Amino acid sequence: MEATVTRTGTEGKTWGGGNQPLKVSYGKMMMWFFILSDALTFSGFLASYGFARYKFSNSWPIADEVFNHFPFLHGVDAPMYYVALMTFILIFSSVTMVLAVDAGHNMKRGKVTIYMLLTIIGGIIFLGSQAWEWKNFIQGTYGAIETRGGNVLQVIDNDGHRVALDEFVVAAPKERIQHERTNGLWFTDEPTLARFTMDDVLAGFEANPNLLIRTQELTETGEKVILTRQASLAKLESEGIGVIEGANLQKNEYGNPLFGDFFFFITGFHGFHVLTGVLINIIIFFNVLIGTYERRGHYEMVEKVGLYWHFVDLVWVFVFTFFYLV
Repeated sequence: MEATVTRTGTEGKTWGGGNQPLKVSYGKMMMWFFILSDALTFSGFLASYGFARYKFSNSWPIADEVFNHFPFLHGVDAPMYYVALMTFILIFSSVTMVLAVDAGHNMKRGKVTIYMLLTIIGGIIFLGSQAWEWKNFIQGTYGAIETRGGNVLQVIDNDGHRVALDEFVVAAPKERIQHERTNGLWFTDEPTLARFTMDDVLAGFEANPNLLIRTQELTETGEKVILTRQASLAKLESEGIGVIEGANLQKNEYGNPLFGDFFFFITGFHGFHVLTGVLINIIIFFNVLIGTYERRGHYEMVEKVGLYWHFVDLVWVFVFTFFYLV
């Protein structure tokens, strides 16, 4: 007795559905797998940021006060303007990438070259802008006083405007030498000494009666708590232990230390993705110039790198929304 075998015509073909599942090439399928896994990674980072911000919502820095710089406009309060410009540049580079992919489908090598070049320029401008933002974030603008509890106190005038420490503090002569590996304990370098001591800050604060202290705690309306003149002096004398200028992974002049940690990690991780995309785009750009894809008869490689670039742009939209706007 012979068994009846039903043939479907797909025998010997991968997945029983052909070598192109969903009619997508192997390369594009692998790119989609990578994008999916990377999206889960960024989702975890942003979720962690959301939990931290919710837990410390009453002391989280106000983004408009932190990212208020604009190139060549020193002293001008421009909250989020430059970050918005960075976002526009990155999104515009995604548009030029779409045009490059479309030109590749039509086998127009000249247009692919132009649009790829514009995409690369947009990515480089974004990276330079992000480096400039990091520089300002690390250096700081105003400075703050650290308390025994690890919080920060900021100085304002009677009109509510921030006042930089170097505007009213005069550094007294110091005889102390910073410890280095050669003369310090445990062969480790001591952190950079602050320009001002608490005695310098107290002397300058007492000499300027129009100055007040603003804490990092927020009111119900989302504004920081401002102390009276007497309470400000008492707060400085009883809780002030040192000066913070700028930001690092341990502390920052803007408020909760976790804010700086998440800023460096999330924007740095995204910046690494942008840098990788720019380098890959440069390689593809030169391949377009020498006619590699013209000889292959298709520009699928441009389409695959385009998927990655669109993903990087989309991630920045979420980072911009959660980190800068919300």
